[in-house]
Amino acid sequence: MSNSTETDSLPGQRFRERFPLLALVIERMLLSILLLFAVSVLIFGGVEALPGDFATTYLGQSATPQAVANIRSELGLDRPIVTRYFEWLGGAVQGDFGASWASRNSVSEQVGKRLGNSLFLAGFAAVIAVPLAVGLGMLSVHFRNRMPDKIINVISLAAISLPEFFIGYLLILYFAVNFGVATFPATVYDGMAFLDRIKAIALPTATLVLVVLAHMMRMTRAAILSVMSSAYMETAELKGLSAWRAIARHAAPNALAPIINVVALNLAYLVVGVVVVEVVFVYPGMGQYMVDAVTVRDMPVVQACGLIFAAVYIFLNMLADILAIIANPRLRHPR
Repeated sequence: MSNSTETDSLPGQRFRERFPLLALVIERMLLSILLLFAVSVLIFGGVEALPGDFATTYLGQSATPQAVANIRSELGLDRPIVTRYFEWLGGAVQGDFGASWASRNSVSEQVGKRLGNSLFLAGFAAVIAVPLAVGLGMLSVHFRNRMPDKIINVISLAAISLPEFFIGYLLILYFAVNFGVATFPATVYDGMAFLDRIKAIALPTATLVLVVLAHMMRMTRAAILSVMSSAYMETAELKGLSAWRAIARHAAPNALAPIINVVALNLAYLVVGVVVVEVVFVYPGMGQYMVDAVTVRDMPVVQACGLIFAAVYIFLNMLADILAIIANPRLRHPR
């Protein structure tokens, strides 16, 4: 029986031996799909378990039991939860999240518009935050235990300690109210000129940059410092390379895997964590859309937003794993 088991496992083992990188990538993708499926169950079940009822909220407290029952029947809420879950999941796989209970409009169309706004905000913040964080991390290593390093560390600790909404309100107070140099609320619309859109999102972008910059910078610094103690770094210094060139040409590339991981995690946070920032700045993105839907118990919208946020987060984590595998020879050829 053991021989049969060994024979059955041979094709998988051969595939891993011949294509170790591809096997690891496929494994990460399958795990991500399974995780997304599990998250979809939690999202649907969690939203169903929320207190309150849309029919009662929609009709008011004076609604008759028969009117509430009619609304529930119209929306299909009187059917078993398992049946409704698989219908919802089947539609979601095809990009169809049904109709909003409150507005009767297509959730997919509304999500498409709002998601574009959220991705634009998160993407613009990432374009600023990622190179700035990596650069400051390398600068901090170059001047480690000296005044520039200490100043960067103190500022980063302060930024990590402050919550997003507090930073946002401070920026609104000083730059929009006191100085009048920034726009509030951050209103964008279809057909808006690019420069006007950039001006409108200046404050929420600054908030997101300050929130994620410190964490990425500190992790970049820690990853490069761990490489600096390696023997080949000492060899590079003995060959006469300047400290900055040694960091840029040898330490940073070899610390790429952990840096990629922390950058990907923070990019995922930029997309998923925009909920608070969008509400603070009244930005018409996915976060604001989801919060508005929660207040009226519009469950199809809440479920769609939750699943999309989860999918983005899982996808970026999967991408980070794959890039880390490609960047790290020890992961490409596991023993």
